[in-house]
Amino acid sequence: MTTQFIERVAVEVDGEGDAVLMIHGLGGSSNTWTPVMGAFLRMKAVRMDLPGSARSHRVEGMLSIERFVQAALRVLGALGAKRAHVVGHSLGTIVAQHLAAAEPALVRSLALFGPLPAPPDAARGNIRARGQKARAEGIVGMQAIADALLQGSSSAQTRAKRPAALALVRESLMRQDPEGYARTCDALADAQAADLTKIACPALLVTGDEDVVAPPQAVRLMGEKITRSRVEVLRGCGHWTPVEMPEECAALLAQFYAQRM
Repeated sequence: MTTQFIERVAVEVDGEGDAVLMIHGLGGSSNTWTPVMGAFLRMKAVRMDLPGSARSHRVEGMLSIERFVQAALRVLGALGAKRAHVVGHSLGTIVAQHLAAAEPALVRSLALFGPLPAPPDAARGNIRARGQKARAEGIVGMQAIADALLQGSSSAQTRAKRPAALALVRESLMRQDPEGYARTCDALADAQAADLTKIACPALLVTGDEDVVAPPQAVRLMGEKITRSRVEVLRGCGHWTPVEMPEECAALLAQFYAQRM
């Protein structure tokens, strides 16, 4: 594994082969993908910390989906990747959809976990309020946000039987820079949907039956708009799909790529 900074964006690169770019969600980092790395053994796995998140928090100015897309393009360009599979979680799935719609020649496939085209209007105010709490209360606010999100976005089974998954999610959230997290909340609250009909590549959409952010029916509706898509719903899983059920997610990824390599 090598770690480098590309225009202040932290990037981890593992292995050789076809490039696969991994984009985490709000409050995530490159470690969101650690539990499923076994699915990428014969690939060049590129994990970035989005601007404003984790080790990439030292960026200036307003954050936006477009800025995240441009950061992803710069990362791939710096690594010499002219085509790449793209994997996303939550906010990262919005970035991935915009990337695939805007750069169809670049994106070979999409694997989207806890996917949503954009936040529903009813949720945008809550996302902004969360960012304001992080900005106003700092580290203490981030701890409260982490605890609340664990209760609200993980499954009952995860809370009862998967303490390591809870610890990873909690630590990821608590370690975010509060101002970077707040700006990322603003970017998510402002996010607009990509034109899903412009996505031409194969797509795997995975959600949990207890995912309140990306509920199964909403994900199925997304799948109907993406021509070459397949939807999978994991039982006993919440929104942190690759962390809550890594073995199942890795198996779905392995099968998905086996059909395309």
